[in-house]
Amino acid sequence: MSASPPKDTSLNAARRERELAEAGDGRVVDLLVIGLGVTGTGVALDAASRGLSVIAIDAHDLAFGTSRWSSKLVHGGLRYLAKGQVGVARESAIERSILMTTTAPHLVRAMPMLLPLTPLVSPSMAALARAGFVAGDMLRLSAGTSRDILPRPRRLSSTETLRMARGVRHRNLRGGLLSWDGQLEDDARLVVALARTAAGLGARILTRCRAVTLDGDGAQVRDELTGSTASIKARMVINATGVWAGDLVPEVRLRPSRGTHIVLRAETLGNPSVALTTPIPGERNRFVFALPQPDGLVYVGLTDEPADGPIPDVPQPTEGEIGLLLDVINGVLELPVGRLDVVGAFAGLRPLLDTGGRTADISREHAVLTSTQGVVTIVGGKLTTYRQMSADALDAALAHRGVAAAPCRTAQLPLVGAGPTAALAARGVSERLIRRYGTEAGLVASDATLLEPVGAGIPATPAELRWGVEHEGALDADDLLDRRTRIGLVPADRAVALPYARNALSAGLRSP
Repeated sequence: MSASPPKDTSLNAARRERELAEAGDGRVVDLLVIGLGVTGTGVALDAASRGLSVIAIDAHDLAFGTSRWSSKLVHGGLRYLAKGQVGVARESAIERSILMTTTAPHLVRAMPMLLPLTPLVSPSMAALARAGFVAGDMLRLSAGTSRDILPRPRRLSSTETLRMARGVRHRNLRGGLLSWDGQLEDDARLVVALARTAAGLGARILTRCRAVTLDGDGAQVRDELTGSTASIKARMVINATGVWAGDLVPEVRLRPSRGTHIVLRAETLGNPSVALTTPIPGERNRFVFALPQPDGLVYVGLTDEPADGPIPDVPQPTEGEIGLLLDVINGVLELPVGRLDVVGAFAGLRPLLDTGGRTADISREHAVLTSTQGVVTIVGGKLTTYRQMSADALDAALAHRGVAAAPCRTAQLPLVGAGPTAALAARGVSERLIRRYGTEAGLVASDATLLEPVGAGIPATPAELRWGVEHEGALDADDLLDRRTRIGLVPADRAVALPYARNALSAGLRSP
């Protein structure tokens, strides 16, 4: 058995079984949350930290839906500022600062963003972009984020541009514009940290538990592992199921849009040390980003296409979207990348309110809606602003039901893993584990026999898979490969790692 963090933050099969039985024993809890993406886990944490009793459920796993399909960016709101949405932009900058300095500094770091000044970027467009970057820096200042965390934007020479991004097209290059934003180590890891922090404060976090019906007083739920059903009673109910919100509350009308990314090996793009930004031809204020990841991959995205029809459990990118992303990013590359260079692809659905027009033009502001049966639904918004969204949803539920609770304190509440890590680095704990697990990295690395990578070019280790089973609530190989780690984003890597995941499940489930 591996070393253990404080037991009250650990999620595992045994805890799930015990707490699921307690949830259906007739007790009435203060809050039932449906959905365990970033917003649902954020609501669970907010409520538990205010002293409320909480049950939070999901039909699948932590971060099963849209929350794991983001660009892994913590945006400061520049795009919204360009659209005149000053309130949304400032909210984003404030929430970015909270994530980077207090709640999850181990999971969020500064990412340099480079706009190469190729012929695709006219002088007037470059001037507009530079003005936008200056305005974004003012947002940073207003949010209280220091320049030590997010440096000043600046103009680069052609030589500096090519030094940072060797793969950029040389001919007629006029230099580049460098700005900074926040990058998540991984979006699903943020959700896991939220869930475990909430569990440590007493919230019951129950995956594979489907809400069959619900109203303002609770839900009928089904254990997806056994098929058994139970009734969960609650004084308040919050629907945080994202694009599936309308399935549970028909009054909610959504118009999802699909955002697709492709996955490339970093060497394909010359191992860039910065994110590349390139405008989408014919669009205003829309760009494609090539985002380097710490584990040797680059995510290129993203699209914004209407997603009509039934909502799939796992959205699939279309070949047309993959081709579009390749075409746009090739506009700034010296050596173009082709379809065979794409080692993976993923798509997520944005839960946008149906207000008409193009999905790309629908506001990303979140909305809190209360149904005639008293269910509060939270939709819209962005991953960056999950904390404020969660607080707004809980405040609405408290007001609607007349329930008293302490004020929100999540802006000052560090998540599991947040804290000083210099001593771990001094002990030789790998930088990769510290990035992903923060202060718990030493516990993850406690068994030296489990620290070899699972395969060539796949830096994830058996130790991480074992930790996912024992402390992060993983119940099967998909949980481990597709959410606790992101090995599954590259199908070929997934096949290599699958036996290790099965071994971890076997060993972890035998541990007391």
